[in-house]
Amino acid sequence: MTAASTPDRLVRAVEAMAVGPADRVLEIGCGRGAAVALVCARLAGGTITAIDRSQTAIAAAKERNAAATAAGTAVLHATSLEDAAFEDGAFDKVFAVNVNLFWVRSPARELRLISRWLAPGGGLHLFWQAPGDAKAAEIAAKVPPALAEGGFHVESVTASPLVRVTARRS
Repeated sequence: MTAASTPDRLVRAVEAMAVGPADRVLEIGCGRGAAVALVCARLAGGTITAIDRSQTAIAAAKERNAAATAAGTAVLHATSLEDAAFEDGAFDKVFAVNVNLFWVRSPARELRLISRWLAPGGGLHLFWQAPGDAKAAEIAAKVPPALAEGGFHVESVTASPLVRVTARRS
């Protein structure tokens, strides 16, 4: 997959997060590693750790990002969010694209983990490419209360063209 064929939602998500050169980033549900490659292009001293439940997806992400993995810029794990183990304060930014758990059920357990893993001042960035305005509005309405219940302060919500919710620990 070339940069030109990278899904627009991933390009928009990485741009919206304003990844800095020294950021320590966690991607939840990295799939085949397209966003990992986009983040790595912005890093100089920082790192991205990416997780996905699928061994197949992680194998493809490792192949796609072989140079970044070899350099230690990208670290990829086949694990679920709830089974992942990272040090407290390990990340400046945590993001997910099209990961539905944050709006289809209570993400309380996962948010407790993310809250621990975020460094002071770190941000949680959630994105969805919804199939239409009605679904985008539904997601944009459901996510902020779930994040607030999980101990996060929602800073911004946009619903077009990509649903984006940005939050920090309360």
